[in-house]
Amino acid sequence: MYLHKIERPKINKNKKRLGKGHGTGQGKTSGKGHKGQKSRSGGNIPAWFEGGQMPLQRRLPKRGFTNIFKKKFRIVNLGKLVNFEETEFDIVKLEKLSLVRKLRANEKAPVKILAKDIDGFDKKLTIKANAFSKTAKEIIEKFGGKAEVI
Repeated sequence: MYLHKIERPKINKNKKRLGKGHGTGQGKTSGKGHKGQKSRSGGNIPAWFEGGQMPLQRRLPKRGFTNIFKKKFRIVNLGKLVNFEETEFDIVKLEKLSLVRKLRANEKAPVKILAKDIDGFDKKLTIKANAFSKTAKEIIEKFGGKAEVI
């Protein structure tokens, strides 16, 4: 017999039969004690409930701030554009090439080009997008390309 073929033995253990008399050890109150919410049917209490004490999530102070006017961009890194043979890119083409996702069906967030993964970037590209990072714009123009803001 090999160690890697050893299997755990099957354990046939019967389900606890509650409320079936004193001899079972689980008769009368069926292991639920006497009275109270936990002894009743449907008497389950949420894990976070603290018995009426002010709950933890309400005792802690609110922190931080979420700016509801923040612009959410769909980003494209310059490094991904090097792999394609095309030299002109616009938002529609970026979506077709699956470089930019549609965030939601009804929302068209603006597209921003960032200068990440630019190892070996040496192409002359014309890119039309909603925004460019400062570095990305410099790199595109360094190799004779155009960064057009729509």
